[in-house]
Amino acid sequence: MSDFQGMEELLQDFLAEAEELLSGVDNKLVELERNSGDRNLLNDIFRGFHTIKGGAGFLAANALVELCHLTENLFDQLRNGKKNLSAEMLDVILEATGVVRTMFGDLARRQQPPAADAQLLAKLRAALDGAPGLQKVAKPAPKAPATATANATGPDWNHLLQSLVGTVGPANDPVAHPAPTVPEAAQEAPAAPAIEVPPPPVAAAATRGADKVSHGNETTVRVDTQRLDQVLNLSGEIGLIKNRLNCLRRTALHQSPDAKSLRALDETINQLDHVVGDLQNAVIKTRMQPVGRLFQKYPRLARDLARQLGKDVELEISGEETELDRHMIDDLSDPLVHLVRNAVDHGLESSAERLALGKPEKGVVRLSAQQAGDHILIQIADDGRGMRPDVLRRKAVEKGLLDAEAANGLDDRQSMALIFLPGFSTKEVVTSTSGRGVGMDVVKHNIQKLNGRIEIESTPGAGTTFSIALPLTLAILPVLVVRLGTQAFAVPLAMVHEIVVLDPKAVQLVAGRSTLVVRDEVLPVRSLAALLGWQPVGPARYGVLMQSVMNRFVLAVDSYAGREDVLIKPLQDVKARGVAGATLSGDGAVVLVLDMEDLLSTPHTESREMLFAQAA
Repeated sequence: MSDFQGMEELLQDFLAEAEELLSGVDNKLVELERNSGDRNLLNDIFRGFHTIKGGAGFLAANALVELCHLTENLFDQLRNGKKNLSAEMLDVILEATGVVRTMFGDLARRQQPPAADAQLLAKLRAALDGAPGLQKVAKPAPKAPATATANATGPDWNHLLQSLVGTVGPANDPVAHPAPTVPEAAQEAPAAPAIEVPPPPVAAAATRGADKVSHGNETTVRVDTQRLDQVLNLSGEIGLIKNRLNCLRRTALHQSPDAKSLRALDETINQLDHVVGDLQNAVIKTRMQPVGRLFQKYPRLARDLARQLGKDVELEISGEETELDRHMIDDLSDPLVHLVRNAVDHGLESSAERLALGKPEKGVVRLSAQQAGDHILIQIADDGRGMRPDVLRRKAVEKGLLDAEAANGLDDRQSMALIFLPGFSTKEVVTSTSGRGVGMDVVKHNIQKLNGRIEIESTPGAGTTFSIALPLTLAILPVLVVRLGTQAFAVPLAMVHEIVVLDPKAVQLVAGRSTLVVRDEVLPVRSLAALLGWQPVGPARYGVLMQSVMNRFVLAVDSYAGREDVLIKPLQDVKARGVAGATLSGDGAVVLVLDMEDLLSTPHTESREMLFAQAA
């Protein structure tokens, strides 16, 4: 925009620094409410806001400067002991910081922000003048219409694979099967705000502004120079190995390779494999960011909701230094908003209930992150009322989501997973914060999109823990390559537990469904051919024991090729049901990466005859 011509670099630097400063100010304000006499906190808050005001002045954002100046004056009176912080005063301050964040969004769109609401400015001036009885602005935030999106009907598999050969890379004969019928994709649940209705004005302003700033900076990332130096050094090593390979190639072209030359070629290729692996890891690390960047907005969110519900809640955060792929951090924002709000609203009892139960009056929600092997584990735990599996089963039946027979067949773990069903809610009455049964369904779908899994542990009367396991990065996906005939498919390795040989005598029909007993557990058998709509070309020989969000099952396949780490390429202008993307195998053939949750969303029943059918 013309408002910022010649100032683009200054604007980008300001937005990156100011958003980080403002998130720190919000967190320190929430902490200040618990430690109102902490002068170090007040000084940090004052310095952060003063820096934001100075940067806004350079950009001639006068409306932002005015709002920051009034708020900064209030901080100054607090730190000099002229005022005492009350909950009502903090509400006004947090409302002001929310509007500041919204103004950041205007700047990210290259627009000068308009003046702050006159009522907010009046309340800040009243606080400076010592007016008693400050009240929050009561204007409701506008409710955004929820719109459902539907996947397009997928093309036939022959056309899809043939089109990929020309766009992704060379391939062998792509399909050895007749073209299947791909059913229309089911409607996806609409993306909703944290708890289906607009949050209070303070939280709404903060959330809107944060989204705008994030979208304005999503193409940039801060990288430690040491990591860039490592990438540069490894690139240099690859150049040296390339020269060595060229030399060996020339030798092989001009004379028959002897044992010494072949040994040198083998050693050079091994060296290349090692260096490329190191380079791959180094490049991935350049995308990694501390998860604290994501966690820093939740203390205020929990505080605002607790105030709205009249609860006393403390959010404890740990593991902020844990690193995660930057794009995954962005996509995790909404699921964690749902889970934190769910813990405050559903999980924790009111102060009166907690005292009657002999619990501390203040409820605690713990948000933590840690690296566990090649995954990141994020947990949201509360010390609230917990969940009872029998109540969840009864609610699912009452809402028509399950029949009584199916509900009675669920164990406790499966019963906990019922909360992820669309339309499931334990609330008897829809309130301003919950009861529509949308939030947890959104959480499940968003975690699945990140190739992660979510599990629940709950003890009635003691609390609930949601555990989210995520891969370190979305750039490289570990997969198991399976085959139907000659066509290869890839399934996420995170879902795979083991591979078993399918014995026709061991597969039995239970209630009309094919099942297999694995270590005393009766598991349904799902044919990959049937899920894709293919006619089987031969008997299924292997079963892949898999764990989805809701169920464990055995995936029947013709054969398998083993584990690979693949780079997934999205399908351009094509949306085929059950396909997450495509990659290339070592021999150059196109491999479709399957979205198993999408495939499993449509019910299928495979008979034993279909599983073990002979080729026509």
